[in-house]
Amino acid sequence: MWEALQLDFMRNALLAGVLVSISCGIIGSLVVVNRIVFISGGIAHAAFGGIGLAFFLGFSPFLGAALFAFGVSMIMGVVSFKARHRSDTIIGVLWAIGMAVGVILIDLTPGYHVDLMSYLFGSILTVPTSDLWMMVILNAAILLTVVIFYKEFIAMSYDEEFAFVVGIPVRPLYFALLGMTALSVVMTIQVVGLILVIALLTIPPYIAENFTRSLGQMMAVASILGVCFTLAGLGLSYAYDLTSGATIILVAGVGFFVFQMIGLLKRKGGRHL
Repeated sequence: MWEALQLDFMRNALLAGVLVSISCGIIGSLVVVNRIVFISGGIAHAAFGGIGLAFFLGFSPFLGAALFAFGVSMIMGVVSFKARHRSDTIIGVLWAIGMAVGVILIDLTPGYHVDLMSYLFGSILTVPTSDLWMMVILNAAILLTVVIFYKEFIAMSYDEEFAFVVGIPVRPLYFALLGMTALSVVMTIQVVGLILVIALLTIPPYIAENFTRSLGQMMAVASILGVCFTLAGLGLSYAYDLTSGATIILVAGVGFFVFQMIGLLKRKGGRHL
């Protein structure tokens, strides 16, 4: 693995993995405690429509995915407030339409056939330096927003009615969370692909939730776990010539079951005592 670090693309891959893990640890924790995992999955898959649109019109797929994901996240936010009893159905429809639009637009793109696998399952080894700088900027914006509105996010996440009563702007914060989720999803797509993005966004925070006592601790531990899973998966994929994104998620999945067993044993030991 140390030999691989002499290569520019491997160093870029490591940095991308670390940056994405931090954003997923922070936003993923808010996604888990607010129980909007399905919405984040809908945003991830609908973002493929933006990738198809970008290729069809000839501009950056990263920008296309970001704009499309952000727009879809706002629509899903409106739906979740206006039609809560049907929000899961509408989100599922947007999920499917986004994917279909992306595929059709790529089919209609003249003279160029896109490798869909790189977007469906990630392409961390091809992340350019320009995208790394974009990830740094997005990470800084997400971290700054969460730090400034940390208490408000806690109130909204654990007692929405109380937060509304005491005058906290619940709806603007909710839409801000969805917007940050969209940006995190777009970053994560580059590492593990849109099909696997939900796993990296939710597995580390779910594990961290069982071993921490505050939202801040949960975010920190989730970020560290995400970095560990990403680096371990990247190392294994390099050593055994495997698909990087899938290997990262497989490592995270193994970690999930290991920590589940540890938690189960601790609970059994506590009852026995």
